[in-house]
Amino acid sequence: MPTDDAIVVKELKKSFKDLRVLCGINFSVKRGTVLAILGPNGAGKTTTVRILSTLLSPDGGTATVNGFDVQKQPRQVRGSIGLTGQFAAVDEYLTAEENLHMLGRLYRMSNNAIKARTRELLEKFDLVEAARRPVKNYSGGMKRRIDLAMSLVASPPVIFLDEPTTGLDPRSRMAVWEMIRQLKAEGTSILLTTQYMEEADQLADRIVVIDNGQVIAEGTADELKARVGSDRVALKLAAESDMQAACRVMDGEAVHTDFNRRIISITTQGGVTRLREILQRFESAGLQVENVSLNRPTLDDVFLALTGHSATDEPEENELEKQTRNG
Repeated sequence: MPTDDAIVVKELKKSFKDLRVLCGINFSVKRGTVLAILGPNGAGKTTTVRILSTLLSPDGGTATVNGFDVQKQPRQVRGSIGLTGQFAAVDEYLTAEENLHMLGRLYRMSNNAIKARTRELLEKFDLVEAARRPVKNYSGGMKRRIDLAMSLVASPPVIFLDEPTTGLDPRSRMAVWEMIRQLKAEGTSILLTTQYMEEADQLADRIVVIDNGQVIAEGTADELKARVGSDRVALKLAAESDMQAACRVMDGEAVHTDFNRRIISITTQGGVTRLREILQRFESAGLQVENVSLNRPTLDDVFLALTGHSATDEPEENELEKQTRNG
């Protein structure tokens, strides 16, 4: 019977020869939500997706997708999922329409169902005008859109998106983000792997941070950012002569001053509400503020604090990537 969790992973392990890629990771994905697995290249993100989509067997642990065990019930798992990998898995010599029709036939859908679903997906992904052009002539963003559309032909309840916006320009990336938001709104459960902090921040209900095959943190974006530290309010005063008065106004607060630049910064909690309060105190003291900024911790700050390096650092190519490249 369906549970509240679309995906459940417990103590999942995988090694390639002497290289341990997954070291007993645990996480779950609630139905109708987006979980982002965040980490650098080689952290184990793609290995996790391949195990969950039955393309690899784990060395230990268990995983269920839509209530089905990936090892004991692989056929049922494959019938429950759609997968978009890091590289577009489409036949570039076929048109978008032909690619969708081909996949519909592989799913043994009726001709009428294939035609209706193809039309629906072409409209959803804004590919109607390009539907009968060979995919090889598409831009990178269009190829990614048809690839994502193909993963939805059979209307699966669970979607795996393995770094879906890698290599896309900002406009195409935003378009893919909007499509992911629409899928979530329709009730689809989504596992998203990414090394882009902003992508996880924008799309994920919860985030699992992995590094070297281990889960090192989990939570919402705000929860993870709260682990790093407080907000910082920076105010630039109109007159250097007001700096001492500003310090007196903020007496007892954790402040840093730069008299040459006329900037006083305050480490604080409370976000915009706290910023408004500080501005009111300066106004009451007759201090004129020329400029103000509120800097909040980012997921980049989170990853750097947790691991000592950024998520875009690329460690040595792992064994799986070597095997994939060499066939």
